[in-house]
Amino acid sequence: MGALFDRHLAQLAAHGNAKVFSGGKKGLEKEALRIASDGHLAQTAHPAALGSALTNRFITTDFSESLLEFVTPAFSNSWETVRFLCDIHQFTYERLDDELLWVTSMPCAIAHEDDIQLARYGSSNLGRMKTLYRSGLALRYGRLMQSIAGIHFNYSAPETFWTAYQEICKERTDLPDCRSQAYLGLIRNFRRLGWLVLYLFGSSPALCRRFAENVGAKLEALDKNTLFEPWGTSLRMSDLGYSNKSQAGVNISLNSLDEYISDLRRAIRTPEPRYEALGVKVDGEYRQLNANLLQIENEYYSPIRPKRVIRPGEKPTAALERAGIEYVEVRSLDINVFDPVGISQNELRFIEAFLLYCLVEESPFFSDQEYREAGANHALVARRGREPGLKLQCDGKPLLLTDWASEVLEKVAAIAELLDKETGGEDYAATVRDYRHCIADSEATPSARLLAELRTGQVSFAEFALQSAKGHRDYFRSLVPVQSQRLAEFETEVAESVERQKQIEASDSLGFDDYLANYLK
Repeated sequence: MGALFDRHLAQLAAHGNAKVFSGGKKGLEKEALRIASDGHLAQTAHPAALGSALTNRFITTDFSESLLEFVTPAFSNSWETVRFLCDIHQFTYERLDDELLWVTSMPCAIAHEDDIQLARYGSSNLGRMKTLYRSGLALRYGRLMQSIAGIHFNYSAPETFWTAYQEICKERTDLPDCRSQAYLGLIRNFRRLGWLVLYLFGSSPALCRRFAENVGAKLEALDKNTLFEPWGTSLRMSDLGYSNKSQAGVNISLNSLDEYISDLRRAIRTPEPRYEALGVKVDGEYRQLNANLLQIENEYYSPIRPKRVIRPGEKPTAALERAGIEYVEVRSLDINVFDPVGISQNELRFIEAFLLYCLVEESPFFSDQEYREAGANHALVARRGREPGLKLQCDGKPLLLTDWASEVLEKVAAIAELLDKETGGEDYAATVRDYRHCIADSEATPSARLLAELRTGQVSFAEFALQSAKGHRDYFRSLVPVQSQRLAEFETEVAESVERQKQIEASDSLGFDDYLANYLK
């Protein structure tokens, strides 16, 4: 890896089109737990003032009734994406009464797993299936793990990039196939280098003692109510969270789109004895969608996914099979407690440049050994990423994290310079310089800053997060009101989402058993 990147970058930079790199579409999905004013998980239903969680395009729920999910459209400019997310927060806070939004990835105080109520989506077959899917997740992984929150970044390169890329690579395949192959290359490189995202943006090195005890975590005590990893970056993405061993038997190829689709479909059709023992329908009540390795495609946990916008009733793999990969979804970003919306424009700029680097860089197929290496590096950085002298495995050899990160950031900086050249500023290059500083000084990373706040303030993780939640609420309430046009858009969506749910419920013509059988067929 290296020589091909330099050649492709030079050719893309010299391409006739003035803008090859800038203008890619960027969207966000942010999860946030609703909490009571005392910091405990809210036990109230999804607020009616936010519309239908089943059909609202901008405000829905994830696993639980209290786990909100905010969804932005995809914009060409990252500031528009952040602005929209900020507007959703403002709109929501005006309708939450005295409740707050939890501001970290690791959960708030939860006395018992049963306090985590599964998300409800109404009486339609679709709504019941969504809740049942979550019941299966709870059985398989536990409700606590499903209460961990994060931010997903959706990105697609600009159309001008693909025209130039196909030309310089002398691809003989049609553009959709060329795009899919290149996006899979991006995904492979992200899996190789995603540890860098955990190091730079991980914000979950500590958590509530009760959560740790309930999941059997072995961590050090920071105080009587807080456990932590001294050099940790993202416990959310460690074996305590989404990199757990429950899906160790699910192997999904990233070497071709056909293999990816085939492997994912095989996983949702392969019975798993552990899940068969739990039962699917017990005493007339469903407990999970099925007893297979995966209930549906979305159950597969991965730090990055290939995606395409699906049609009504269409499965994700069917959409990919129909028209190829349209964009990628980065799923390894923690919520940044130091930013009210949970992510900054600088973070978006860096991730955009990093993804473009992963796209342009050579991306060989994974061998079994390299795939295991990538997973081991990811797990190591999640738990010990800031440890001085930490070494990762690169092509079977140990390499200092700081040395490897510096090599990667040098190339990301080259992408940033081209983005600045096309957009007429210095924002991208300045952002990469800032994050290079984090490589030299790990104390500048969000994970280190969070631990410093706990130690300096002599507060527990829960106390710090609750104080921050109240500060963020006050911030959003202090802002000028959401623009009338945006406010009208949100209010219209609330009203129309309720009507759409009613229409879905009224249109059901099958019993739930038949509906589920048809969907899973």
